Amino acid sequence: MKKYLDYIIKGIYAGIAIGIGGVAYLAIANKIVGSFIFSIGLLTVCMYSFNLYTGKVGYILVNKVSYVIELLLSLIGNFIGTFLVGNLMRLTRFSSYIQVAKNIVTTKLNDNVLSIFILSIFCGIIMYIAVNNYKKESSDIGKHILIVMGVMAFILCGFEHCVANMFYFSIAGVWSVKVVLYLLVMVAGNSVGSVIIAWCYNRFSKVCLPVEKGDEKC
Repeated sequence: MKKYLDYIIKGIYAGIAIGIGGVAYLAIANKIVGSFIFSIGLLTVCMYSFNLYTGKVGYILVNKVSYVIELLLSLIGNFIGTFLVGNLMRLTRFSSYIQVAKNIVTTKLNDNVLSIFILSIFCGIIMYIAVNNYKKESSDIGKHILIVMGVMAFILCGFEHCVANMFYFSIAGVWSVKVVLYLLVMVAGNSVGSVIIAWCYNRFSKVCLPVEKGDEKC
């Protein structure tokens, strides 16, 4: 029971981290600078080993079936964390952030489901690459650069990140049946994208050792 509670708590912390990154993004007019600062959210998640659904779902291929429970509880925690940050911000003087968030979510909700799903797939791909490279990279500088580049890429491309969008929907105060359905599509797309690239990595990634000069054997 304790481990299940831990999954949720670590998920909440991850949601709070992403929410804080989202607040920073809304506060900065320049999208490039905003996307750079937003990366503090994912950096915090990776550095403190919090449970972010989009950073964990790709590893479902190399874990036991029980890992699904961890993923679902982490996702619930992510929602609680982002919902908390979003609604607390609504009680502050940052009313201008609410309007910016509403503009962002209006664009998303006016999009069609297929477009949302496709954009979510590509976000899932980027998230797995960023997090997995963070785990594999030995250099601290390299780890940070990979995370920052991944976050900036998905934001500037306009790809859909389900947890980040939980925050935007919360601070904008637009929760509805349609929003929940769109969010489920985003979760599905992020999952598909992450699992696809994870399968490719697991299937084709090999360590090549030099046999002779100018020759390598995998």
